[in-house]
Amino acid sequence: MKYLIVALTVFVFFSCKEKFDSKNYAENKISLAQRESEHPEQFIHLSSDDKRNLFGNTVIKGKLVNTASVAAYKNTRLKMLCYKNGIRVEEHEDVIPSILKPGATKTFKIRYHLPKGTDSLALSVMSADTLSDAIASSKE
Repeated sequence: MKYLIVALTVFVFFSCKEKFDSKNYAENKISLAQRESEHPEQFIHLSSDDKRNLFGNTVIKGKLVNTASVAAYKNTRLKMLCYKNGIRVEEHEDVIPSILKPGATKTFKIRYHLPKGTDSLALSVMSADTLSDAIASSKE
């Protein structure tokens, strides 16, 4: 009886084993890389905190996290909207030149002299260059 159970277990184990298909893996990796390079704003997550310093400047400390599994990004463009009593009073764009490898986290610090009475800020990722695009554009 023991041999029958062992034989059935071995049979089930080997019959359920999937074979690794390197061609499908390569195709899936290429399509994933293409999707990640076309929409970097979906794979770069931004968190930030701001405060005023003694000189009246607003200091924004933030963190960029690359959740992509294949694509690396560079020159991440951020958009900052400044509000006063719910009305947008100023808008800024910045470029963070750091390279964000897959799964990496980078911190940044930006200083602005914002209008008096600014009560809230909204930051978002506009775009980023994939690392292969940044290398190609620098060679041209």
